[in-house]
Amino acid sequence: MGEDGKQIGVVKTAEALSYAQERDLDLVEVAPDARPPVCRVLDYSKYKYEQAQKQKAARKHQQQITIREIKFRPKIAQNDYDTKKGHVRRFLLGKDRVKVTIMFRGREVTHPERGAALLERLAGELADIAVVEQTPLQDGRNMTMMLAPSKAVLAADKEARSHVDGGRHVDGDDAHEPQADQAEQAESDAPVSAEGAG
Repeated sequence: MGEDGKQIGVVKTAEALSYAQERDLDLVEVAPDARPPVCRVLDYSKYKYEQAQKQKAARKHQQQITIREIKFRPKIAQNDYDTKKGHVRRFLLGKDRVKVTIMFRGREVTHPERGAALLERLAGELADIAVVEQTPLQDGRNMTMMLAPSKAVLAADKEARSHVDGGRHVDGDDAHEPQADQAEQAESDAPVSAEGAG
């Protein structure tokens, strides 16, 4: 294939090389497994740059998903529960997935229903912003549940980003005008002192 993307046809390697050299370009094998192999005549450094730009753009469009972990005890105090629930809420609003772990110690492991009840309570209280991605699952002395941000949270974030530039742009000069008007108004409303009047 030539530099314009058009097919030249099947030629010998030596001919292809001289064709590329005449145009001060490179001969690059782009499909080595094809029979016969496909080569393109192009500027290799430019080609590499374009490929890097494509990969960069693809990475930008990939959503970065972070998994946070919060650990609870089955007999957690109300204050601690509220604090940790606040952390889970913050992570979810930040579009992170949250792995909630209940850690059992000693004989607590014989009452897994307490851990399950705690996880279900948490999921219920965060139902406005979270969806249960993985239901409570016992794994040895731990019980885990995975929460993900709800569609409403993800949609609200997209909408917020689209409205960031929606406000009116104010030039530097315009920004100070209202303040200047207020200052002039304040001066005209200010009472005249006895000394100034004399």
